[in-house]
Amino acid sequence: MLYGYTEATVPKITCVIRKAYGGAFAAMGSKAMGADVVLAWPTTEMAIMGPEAAVSVLYRKEIEKAEDKEKYIQQKIQEYREKFSSPYFYASRQQIDIIIKPQETRAYLIKMLEMLRDKTEVREGRKHGNTPY
Repeated sequence: MLYGYTEATVPKITCVIRKAYGGAFAAMGSKAMGADVVLAWPTTEMAIMGPEAAVSVLYRKEIEKAEDKEKYIQQKIQEYREKFSSPYFYASRQQIDIIIKPQETRAYLIKMLEMLRDKTEVREGRKHGNTPY
C-alpha cells in the first residue's frame, strides 16, 4: 500500500480528523509520503507516540520519585498534549498545511481538488519501480 501511495501521481489530499500517532500518520498520507495537501481539524492529536506512552518513557525516573504518581503522570500527559500533540505544533513544522473547522471539511476538499485538477508530476523515465517484495 505504501509503495502504491508514494508512486501515485494523482492528487493526494489528507484530512486528519482525530488521532495520528507514530507510523499511522506517515503511512496514511503525510507530506513525507508525498501528500500534496494536508488538512487537519483543530481537535486533531498527532505525535510520534501517544501521550501516555511518551510520558511513561520520558519521565520514568521522575514518576518513580513523585509522591502522587497518578497526578504527576496526568500533569505530564496534559503538558505533552498541549506542547507536542497539537495540530498547531505540526503546522509550525510544515507537516499540516491548513487547520480547518470540521464544518468546512467538504468545502476545503472541493477547493483542494479544484486546485490540484491539472496536477502533473514529472518523473524520471524507467521501466518499472522498485517494489518492496
